[in-house]
Amino acid sequence: MNQIDLAGRTVVITGGARGIGYAVAQRALASGAEVALWDIDAERLERARGELAKAGKVSVAVVELTEEASVEQAVRSALEAHRKIDVLINCAGITGGNGTTWELAPDVWRRVIDVNLIGPYLTCRAVVPHMLKEGYGRIVNIASVAGKEGNPNASHYSASKAGLIGLTKSLGKELATRGILVNAVTPAAAKTEIFDSMSQQHIDYMLSKIPMNRFLLPEEAASLILWLSSEDCAFSTASVFDLSGGRATY
Repeated sequence: MNQIDLAGRTVVITGGARGIGYAVAQRALASGAEVALWDIDAERLERARGELAKAGKVSVAVVELTEEASVEQAVRSALEAHRKIDVLINCAGITGGNGTTWELAPDVWRRVIDVNLIGPYLTCRAVVPHMLKEGYGRIVNIASVAGKEGNPNASHYSASKAGLIGLTKSLGKELATRGILVNAVTPAAAKTEIFDSMSQQHIDYMLSKIPMNRFLLPEEAASLILWLSSEDCAFSTASVFDLSGGRATY
């Protein structure tokens, strides 16, 4: 494992109690960072803090990412615990299950958009002013190859991730001269607990589209995400980085 230098940095990770977010937290701590985990699941957060605190300073906050007040309180808590926020990684996301567009209920469709797109907008809106004061920041949004290609029976998820790619490009351009870089990664499926909300047919479909014929490992995602979170990433912003095992070629 190569060394990524995050010494002295504070990294906020949404959805950090499990899956890719948890792997990112592990790698961030191993790279010298302090970590603030935000998640909706209080029990899993406490378990994650207990496991991760052996490797470095970890704070946690129970956050409903779709509510502005909850996000702002989490920012205040992170600043109290760590004094600054250098990196924001928007990992939290839901699939909303599978179904054709005309079969998916409107409330399910809206909830996926709220969590996967409105949530990152609210976190960026709350964190960027603090990064501007410091003159430094890195934001990494976890989108999906589905946001590029559009997965059948997942229009809500695909649309939310396409929107997140658009948000990344706009915000990155807005901040390009301010010392804050904003990028997205577009993973193919990683075999995490999110699979529990998908049909086996959809899981098989996703695997069939990956030329490497396997799913992404969370630690592989963490490697790219944290390079994008480091000072070594100095001239890439408003960009989208592929993590799809050869599925996407653009």
